[in-house]
Amino acid sequence: MRKITFSQATQEAMAETMAKDPTVFAMGEDLARQGGIFGQFKGLPQQFPGRIIDTPISETFIIGGGVGAALAGARPVVDMHFADFIGVPMDEIFNQMAKVRYMFGGQAKVPLCLRAPDGSAGGGAAQHSQCVEAWFPHIPGIKVVAPSNPYDAKMVLIAAIESDDPVLYFENKILYKEKGEVPELGDEEPYTLGKAKIVKEGKDVTIVSYSIGMKNARGAADLLAKDGIDAEVIDLITLSPWDKEAVLNSVKKTHRLCIVHEAVKQSGFGAEISATVAEEAMEYLDAPILRYGAPFCPIPFAPTLEKMVKVVPEDLVKGIKGMF
Repeated sequence: MRKITFSQATQEAMAETMAKDPTVFAMGEDLARQGGIFGQFKGLPQQFPGRIIDTPISETFIIGGGVGAALAGARPVVDMHFADFIGVPMDEIFNQMAKVRYMFGGQAKVPLCLRAPDGSAGGGAAQHSQCVEAWFPHIPGIKVVAPSNPYDAKMVLIAAIESDDPVLYFENKILYKEKGEVPELGDEEPYTLGKAKIVKEGKDVTIVSYSIGMKNARGAADLLAKDGIDAEVIDLITLSPWDKEAVLNSVKKTHRLCIVHEAVKQSGFGAEISATVAEEAMEYLDAPILRYGAPFCPIPFAPTLEKMVKVVPEDLVKGIKGMF
């Protein structure tokens, strides 16, 4: 088992899919010239000349061009630079990319992967620090993923690129530099979109998260263990379609549920999980469901204030202890 960064894992995923399929290419701002603003495309322009394409600063063109390329038979990977900019090409996303296959009666497909760096990464301020993943599970026709570690980053990106349906791939900016264990080439297990992972089994409480929120989930589980509380930790990975069976089965075993994400709590994806469990497993709950997320305000620029709007494992521990 080797250790590589989240960013390196995505580079491997791109290189392997591009080597295998000549129709795979990437387009976005500063990908060829700079290797991506966070270095996530580093080395790929040299390895695949002409297939890592720099575009004008026009998110509408980037997504619209990607949709057109996908309809013409290619497998484009389009980079959004910052997930915050995804509001600009929303018509191309929810009226075109998501609906084309349906409106053409299945005669066309849109195998497009939209990579969207998200999250608060230190002084990015309100327009460069958001988590907007909860906007998109509401739209039929789009798959949404948000991996939390290098291994999943690689295998989920491969699955997203190979999908015949459009996939939004949210990649947290802080996670790019974090290292994790990834099997040797050829020993990895393919990822199936829509499947969650139980990263720690437990019997007393279920903690559900995804992306960078998994740091809080795992940290809280470790702290709870010191007090004799055995937490089960689930990494959703895919938000649409999400693996509700994995969550429901866990809640039926532990009888308690805590959900955490970096995104704003109000109308965050945790609300969908909470509502589903309340509808389908209410009789198994021994305590109210807990949800943790950012307060309902823009992300501050000042580092001290930025830290204040972030959830920490101790927040979860305090709430979970109150369940017993």
